[in-house]
Amino acid sequence: MTENKKPKVAIVMGSDSDFPVLKKCIQVLKQFEVEVDVNVISAHRTPEKAEQFAKNAEANGIDVIIGAAGKAAHLPGVLAAFTTLPIIGLPIKSSTMDGLDSLLSIVQMPKGIPVATVAIDGAENAALLAVQMLSLAYENLKTKLKAFKIEMAKQVEEKDSLIKQEVSKL
Repeated sequence: MTENKKPKVAIVMGSDSDFPVLKKCIQVLKQFEVEVDVNVISAHRTPEKAEQFAKNAEANGIDVIIGAAGKAAHLPGVLAAFTTLPIIGLPIKSSTMDGLDSLLSIVQMPKGIPVATVAIDGAENAALLAVQMLSLAYENLKTKLKAFKIEMAKQVEEKDSLIKQEVSKL
């Protein structure tokens, strides 16, 4: 089924002010050659649009949805209420409570409406979690994830070596 289909993630932000954080998410998804569909939909100002988007997401070829929101941050939960697709909630740091309000709004979902949640402004991890989910159906992503983790480990080893050199000079 997924042999000829390219993996696709929808990123839905509650406000265009969330876009600077989401750029990192989009870059990671594109690095893994995942198609990205980006939208601004407000759970409170355009609730009908949020409902229709979620209800039609699977038919539109979307595999995973990343919902990013700040403050009350109801967007990921509203999307999850109308689809069986996996939803990843990305709390956005706002001027209120440094994003803790957003985190709690997203993570405290009622029974039966799960939303996987990453750290406040954790855009890269939202993208990587989406890629991990997709790798269950898209074998090529599993290979890319393994290479990604090997490269991360190499970077840590290089940093360790550089620090050891600095310490020896002290």
